Amino acid sequence: MPTNVALFVGTTWLLAMLPGAGQALMLRQTLHGGPRLAWASIAGTCTGLLVWTVAAAAGLSAVLLANPDAYTLLRLAGGVVLALLGISTLLSLRRRPTDLGSPPERGSRGRWGAYTAGLATNLGNPKAGVFAISLLPQFVTQDGPVFASSVALGALWALVTAAWYVLFTWAVNRGRTLVSRPAVHRRLQLLTGGTLVCLGAAVALGW
Repeated sequence: MPTNVALFVGTTWLLAMLPGAGQALMLRQTLHGGPRLAWASIAGTCTGLLVWTVAAAAGLSAVLLANPDAYTLLRLAGGVVLALLGISTLLSLRRRPTDLGSPPERGSRGRWGAYTAGLATNLGNPKAGVFAISLLPQFVTQDGPVFASSVALGALWALVTAAWYVLFTWAVNRGRTLVSRPAVHRRLQLLTGGTLVCLGAAVALGW
């Protein structure tokens, strides 16, 4: 099946936008260390995404080559994952609105400490692993090596995530109070959650 690059970019962009530990870390780094510290954390996050991708692709090739029907199961699983993430985001609107929160302290204030914080936060995020294992495979083209295609998509995933975080940290740096306003945060959750539910249904149905 051919890779739908536009759908993949849209999906990974929305996943990057989901409020969570990653955004909390970027918010903290930007507010307390400036953009350079945030960029180091972004690099660590992207490294983590590549680690998840390679780990998933290493065990993916044999499965796909031995059983082409695995694509159907992975498509359904990926659709369910997206829908559940969207539903979880929408349900969080019922809770009392708060700011993005504070990430755990990481020790060193230098760039290496910021890079390590981004890497550890991503590797400790189960959503990244679930996406790499259950959703990433359905975008892999059959017209070539599965492993190489998976890694290429992982690199694109990292680039899309980096682009969002650069934009996010730029916005935080430019308007430090705007991003943390409850009303803005709730609108972002509503838009992201609803779109993820729709994307999940489309993926599961093979649209």
